[in-house]
Amino acid sequence: MLRPYPANLSGGGCSAACAMGVAMSVTGKGGVLQVGIAAYEEMKARTIGIARGECHPTAEEPRVWFASLESFTRVLSDRNRELLSLIAEREPASLAELAILSGRAKPNLSRTLRTMERHGLVELQRGKGRMLRPQVRYHGIRLDLPVTSAARRMAGQRTA
Repeated sequence: MLRPYPANLSGGGCSAACAMGVAMSVTGKGGVLQVGIAAYEEMKARTIGIARGECHPTAEEPRVWFASLESFTRVLSDRNRELLSLIAEREPASLAELAILSGRAKPNLSRTLRTMERHGLVELQRGKGRMLRPQVRYHGIRLDLPVTSAARRMAGQRTA
């Protein structure tokens, strides 16, 4: 389930670099994957703030950040959600088996799964030799995204 987190994600004591973007969490069988959406400059400032000790992320804060809602939806397109469902339901033993089940070319499938892996949506476990076994880490995603900046500020005040 995706939920907005407060604009100041660190809870007090954090510089303005940590007060950025929109944050969401994904609830699933593997726990909660927290996802944030923020501009590149905001993510960079936040990372520098963390490195300098000016920002102290809490357990509720996102671990994965996207530069835009568009980039988030590209990773979770209809076709990619169908792929996640196929992996979860059929549990293929390898990328080759998944390529057959999905009808996708193995190189394109591998690229898509690597992107999903970087965002914490799947795991690619090593098998015999060079064989990789894809596994879905979460069973569902729900998005609750404030539309206006005023709504985002209110969401932050409600959860603070």
